[in-house]
Amino acid sequence: MALSSYSELKSTVASYLARNDLTAVIPDFIRLAEERLRRDLRIRQMLVVATANTTGGDSTVGLPTDFLEMRDIHVNLNPVVQLSYKAPNAFYSSGKSGLSGKPTEYTVLAAEFQLAPIPDAAYTLQMLYYAKPALLSDSNASNVFLANCPDALLYAALGEAEPYLMNDARLQTWAALYERAIIAINTSDQSSEYGGQPMSMSYNVR
Repeated sequence: MALSSYSELKSTVASYLARNDLTAVIPDFIRLAEERLRRDLRIRQMLVVATANTTGGDSTVGLPTDFLEMRDIHVNLNPVVQLSYKAPNAFYSSGKSGLSGKPTEYTVLAAEFQLAPIPDAAYTLQMLYYAKPALLSDSNASNVFLANCPDALLYAALGEAEPYLMNDARLQTWAALYERAIIAINTSDQSSEYGGQPMSMSYNVR
């Protein structure tokens, strides 16, 4: 079994389902599987570093189009100014959202960041965030999911296929294999990120 390209993935799905008449719909199963992985996985290969510029007097900055979840965001000054996330209700009740100055807090509404205080000048924000991998297609033969977790992608695609085939008996099998793969991938990613070193806590004493 080869799973190094979109074409090979489609062939493997067809082989597992023991069907040769699903050419038109297998891409739909894979697309739905990718959407599930976008929701369920947060691995370091999905991290992207990007910058965005604020405008003086404007509290909003557009989210990156591939944004999934923030890992870190700060104002790129010397020293850097870390932005703290606030839930929308806490963001607006803190009193800072009506002030003008250097941003120190943010929240996310729809497709925008809301900053507080409102930037009083142009600042550069640097972000480290989890991004949506580009979807597989005939013109995009591989992506983060296929390169790093082909088993989870395969099991998710097979799980999406069974309701279409009205073969509900197999759903539990693919669901169990998918969950096992997701747990193993997340555990492996966490272990590699921390390099086997014990985590430590630091305290600021004022």
